[in-house]
Amino acid sequence: MTTPILRLLVPVLAMSGLVQAQLATSLRLSKTQYLAGEPIIATVTITNHAGRDIDFQGDARRPWLDFVITNTRGDSVTPTGRNSFGAMKITAGQTLARQVDVSALFQLADPGTYSTSATVRMPGRDGETTTTNRVLLTVSPGRPYWSQKVGVGGRPGSTREFRVLNFSGDQKSQLYAQVVDGRTGLPLRTFSLGEALLLRKPSVTVDKKQRMHVLFLATPSAWLHCQVDTDGKLVERAIHRPGPQGDPCLSTAPDGSVSVTNSTLYDPKAAAAARAKFRKLSERPSITY
Repeated sequence: MTTPILRLLVPVLAMSGLVQAQLATSLRLSKTQYLAGEPIIATVTITNHAGRDIDFQGDARRPWLDFVITNTRGDSVTPTGRNSFGAMKITAGQTLARQVDVSALFQLADPGTYSTSATVRMPGRDGETTTTNRVLLTVSPGRPYWSQKVGVGGRPGSTREFRVLNFSGDQKSQLYAQVVDGRTGLPLRTFSLGEALLLRKPSVTVDKKQRMHVLFLATPSAWLHCQVDTDGKLVERAIHRPGPQGDPCLSTAPDGSVSVTNSTLYDPKAAAAARAKFRKLSERPSITY
C-alpha cells in the first residue's frame, strides 16, 4: 500500500522543486552596521529562469515581494507598514534588482543584531515563493555629541530636536545628523554628514531660520560645513580650507545669521577646471627652431 503513495509523492516533489528553481534570488545590504533611524537599503536581485516573461504585481494584502526580520531571540520584528513594491516585469533570462528601505517597513529603532531575508512570490493565486539568503545587520544608538530643541517656523506648537551623533560602524568615525519629532519622539531622518577627524572638536549651532549648522574637520586640510533644516533636509554642504589665523569657526551675527569665518571657500568644480587647464598647457609640444 505504501508504494503507490510514494510514486505519487515523487512527481509532486519534483514539480515543486522545478517551480522553486524558476527564480534565482539574492539579498544584500548597503552595509552591515547602521545607526538607529538611518535608512537600511536592501537590494533584492532576481534572475528569471522560467523560460517566459514574468510580470510581478501585487498589493498591500498580497505583495509579490516581502521581508522577514528577526532579532537574536528569533522573534519576528513588528512591521510598521506594508508596501506593494509596485510592478516589475522580468523577461526570460533577465536579471533585475529592486532596492527597498526596510527601516520604513519595520520597527528597527532598538539597538541590537537582526537577521533579514526576502521572499519573492510568483504570479498567480497559488504562486510559489522563493526565499533569498539571510543577511545579518547591527543597529547601534551611536554616541550623542550635541542636541538642541527648536520650534518649527510656520507651524505653531510643532517642535524638533536637532542631534549630532558620533558613529564608528565601519571603523571610521562619522558624524550623523538626526532630526527628532517633538510630539512622537521618533526620528524623522537620520543621515551621515561624512567622515570626521576628531582631532578637532566639531562646532554646532542653530541660526535664525531654525537651521542646524555643523562644521567639522573631514581631512587634514578640509572642513565641511553642513546645514540641516527642521524637516531633516541637507540644505547646503560646503568645503572650507583653513584661513591664515588657525582653524575655521562658526560665527553668529547679531541678526542670528551664521557663517564660517577664518576660511577660504573651496570650489571642487573650479579646482578641477584649473587642473584640467594646467594639464592642457603642459601637454603642448615644445617649440623648436
